Amino acid sequence: MAEPEFRLRAWQVLLGGICALVLTIGLARFAYTPLLPQMQAQAGLGVADGGLLAAINYAGYMSGALLAAWIESPTWRQRLYSWGLPTALVITALMGWSTSFGAWALSRYVGGLCGAAGMLLGSGLVQGWLIRSGHRPELGIYFIGLGLGIVVSALGAMGMTQWDLGWTAQWQGFALLGLVFLIPAWAWRPPVPPPAAKAASDAAPSRRWMALMVAAYFCAGWGFVVNATFTVAIVEAQPLLAGQGPWAWLLVGLSATPAVFVWDRIARRTGDVGALLIAFGVQIFAVLLPILASGLVAALAGALLYGATFIGIVSLTLALVGRHSPANPGKAMARLTLSYGMAQISAPALTGRMVEAGGGFDVALWLTAAVMAAGMACLAALLRESR
Repeated sequence: MAEPEFRLRAWQVLLGGICALVLTIGLARFAYTPLLPQMQAQAGLGVADGGLLAAINYAGYMSGALLAAWIESPTWRQRLYSWGLPTALVITALMGWSTSFGAWALSRYVGGLCGAAGMLLGSGLVQGWLIRSGHRPELGIYFIGLGLGIVVSALGAMGMTQWDLGWTAQWQGFALLGLVFLIPAWAWRPPVPPPAAKAASDAAPSRRWMALMVAAYFCAGWGFVVNATFTVAIVEAQPLLAGQGPWAWLLVGLSATPAVFVWDRIARRTGDVGALLIAFGVQIFAVLLPILASGLVAALAGALLYGATFIGIVSLTLALVGRHSPANPGKAMARLTLSYGMAQISAPALTGRMVEAGGGFDVALWLTAAVMAAGMACLAALLRESR
């Protein structure tokens, strides 16, 4: 039986969802990015193994997406979302409990499952609650949690480094910090939604529409994960920028946090697909900036533009497919995200190998820009299809 929804207000549901994203994505996933250089220096983690751990994380994320796409029961969708919240704390602490690659791999895989719970089950539950409660079904405010999660992971790593804490203590510190976000995320979870009406359950996008969205989102996943995994390492690899990597990661989060409002407004003027085309184009420029220009300004500008665009791509895409599938938006988002997850598995592992083979990130970044350009072609076809 569905829980009565009058007990929660919109700001509580949205704030609880934001905290859930900080916990399941910002800490359980994004904390790995600023800590990667320390793990390489202090724990002997190589670039290729670092990329492999990121790939394992996204394998867990894709497994969670498969599960989310398969589950029909509203009760189980809300239950799995709830389980993902405290589990995110446990696997974050696990990263600092062991120096075994196997333990790290387990942590990254389960962390991917938690990320899927926050991103897919959580966003579907929140959007469904907003629709049923008569609010605008935009997810921009909800996805503030992604940018805020990056900010928390960057500031946390910078602060703990200033205290001369090693990589193991920093992972434990992030786990303790997660308790702050677990409390509101747990208390203000969206309730179990009621069964969908027959008319709503019949609504679904066409196969061609979904195929183009799947292809475009695969390309977006490629562009996202290369930067999400290696932003700090790319900056640190430049001799004159050693020690500046965490600032680039912080800037990604600072730019992503308010950008969700901007992309919602752009979409109201240009349409969702038009806004996505703009976001893809700007992200291509951001990916290539470290190649086209050297120095701290170019590196930070690329990080700023990347943060501002990836959040728009995610929020616009998931909100768009969720509105096209009102009966079960989380399930539709999960199906689309499988392609995103495939890119997130292959891209970091391939990038790590390319860097070790060629000695730099330039070739990998050019490849990422090309993949994003292919995504723009899919969006252009989708725009013609819509018209």
